[in-house]
Amino acid sequence: MTYFDDWEIRSADQRDASLAEFLPAQVAAAKTLPGFVQTLGTVEAGAVTSRAALAGLPVLRKSELTGAQAKAPPFGGFTVCPPGGFDHIFQSPGPIYEPGRVTDNWWRLGRFLHALGVGKGDIVQNCFGYHLTPAGMIFESGARAVGAAVLPAGTGQTELQARAAHDIGVTAYAGTPDYLKVILDKADALGLDLSRLRRAAVSGGALFASLRQEYADRGITCLQCYATADLGNIAYESPAMEGLIVDEGVVVEIVRPGTGDPVPDGEVGEVVVTTLNPDYPLIRFATGDLSAVLPGASPCGRTNMRIRGWMGRADQTAKIKGMFVRPEQVAELVARHAEVTRVRVIATRDGEMDAMTVKIESPATDATRYAPSVAEVLKLKGTVEIVPPGSLPNDGKVIDDQRSYG
Repeated sequence: MTYFDDWEIRSADQRDASLAEFLPAQVAAAKTLPGFVQTLGTVEAGAVTSRAALAGLPVLRKSELTGAQAKAPPFGGFTVCPPGGFDHIFQSPGPIYEPGRVTDNWWRLGRFLHALGVGKGDIVQNCFGYHLTPAGMIFESGARAVGAAVLPAGTGQTELQARAAHDIGVTAYAGTPDYLKVILDKADALGLDLSRLRRAAVSGGALFASLRQEYADRGITCLQCYATADLGNIAYESPAMEGLIVDEGVVVEIVRPGTGDPVPDGEVGEVVVTTLNPDYPLIRFATGDLSAVLPGASPCGRTNMRIRGWMGRADQTAKIKGMFVRPEQVAELVARHAEVTRVRVIATRDGEMDAMTVKIESPATDATRYAPSVAEVLKLKGTVEIVPPGSLPNDGKVIDDQRSYG
């Protein structure tokens, strides 16, 4: 067994000592930034030397980050460098802006790809988007960190993707869990041999057991990571496939939703992350995702804390086809049409693919009139159904995720 570095196999005492060194410096850097002045301005950074001390600091929510960016674009006063000091500036739906660098494994995906077995000599077909959003560059940075070549495929154009994978001899895939199946099925239909493809690094959606097994039956090892545009890699699977191992460059807490209070190990709560990235020192950033701590250490030998993986959202936000759909977007959809009284987005599965149905309360009869608005506002296409006014439940729910994560 080889590891990305010795940090992965540190003892608990070694990891605590490292935290005692890095946390005060990170908090000290953050409290000087305009975005943190109100919440951390009076904090004694030198006293924040442990997870317990960290838990006493305020939680930063994405809505606060978005609000700060609106007042002080593009980063809201949360970065150490000015916008021109970064290599990239990304825009994610919201909109929300994130910085990026092309060097030094900046998002820390190298650790995950190494655990998957990707390295020198591999060719990674990177099917994450390169346009505005950072996912494509996040995974490209990780591939560079382990010495792999990259086919920057991006999204769509499946036939071209299948032909390129065959012609180039792609050995690994990076992208959402279900898009690899689309490529493989297209290759089968075209009679293209993709037998050299043996590893898949997936994120941006749920990896269902049936889909992972389908890949395994083709000889493809598929592992997932939990990463965000703001934080980079948070946790990742190893070949042991027993939960997700927390990355060494972040501190993860599981807290009671709506609070900053840590819950006992094993209890489901909201994932709160502190990043040790010196360029972008997010302190106790609430992801809105639900998970729980798994007891013990991974059988693979990596010793950091493990979490159970993505278990839904603390709010109603859902990730569908790799894109977040937020209640604010549903509200915008209602506001665009005076005759619409309510909208409910329903996420389901159609075979091994995510599916989205948008139910719209309206006296209209032609559902196609709303399709352009749905695609523009939600950034996704789905089935649009008109239902009579007053027929949707009056329960405050605007996004209904009916997918099973068991």
